[in-house]
This record gives sequence, structure tokens and C-alpha cells, in this order.
Amino acid sequence: MPDLDTVRREIERMRIQMGRQRKEILQLQRAGLGTASAEALLSRMEAKVEGLCAERDALKTAQPRQTRGRVLGGRTW
Repeated sequence: MPDLDTVRREIERMRIQMGRQRKEILQLQRAGLGTASAEALLSRMEAKVEGLCAERDALKTAQPRQTRGRVLGGRTW
């Protein structure tokens, strides 16, 4: 099972790719070419990112929380 940092990096990488894909779709539309396959790819990428976000959230909740001292705590002496 991948760790939290790996999933976060993959989400970031996929989001960058999705931005590039959107720009490419706009270029194709301006050129008057069909964009159905590019839009289908983009929707698959979005579904993958949503799945990764769900996995990230599950990993975050499974992680033990760090216990801290008092936030505003007074002196203990």
C-alpha cells in the first residue's frame, strides 16, 4: 500500500497533466478538430484523481495523530 506522500505526489502530477490536457483540448477546438477522445481521456483522469483523493483521505484518517502538549497551557510547576 502506498504511503501518504506518494499518493499526494501522484495527485499533484495528475492535476498538472489534466491542466495540460485541458489546454490541448482548447487548441484542438480552436483548430476545429474533434475533441471527443481527448475529453474522454480527461474524464478518466478526473475519475482517477478522485479515487486518489479518496485513498489519500483514508490514509490520513488511518494515520495516528500526534499528541501535543497544551496549546495554551500554563506552567506545570
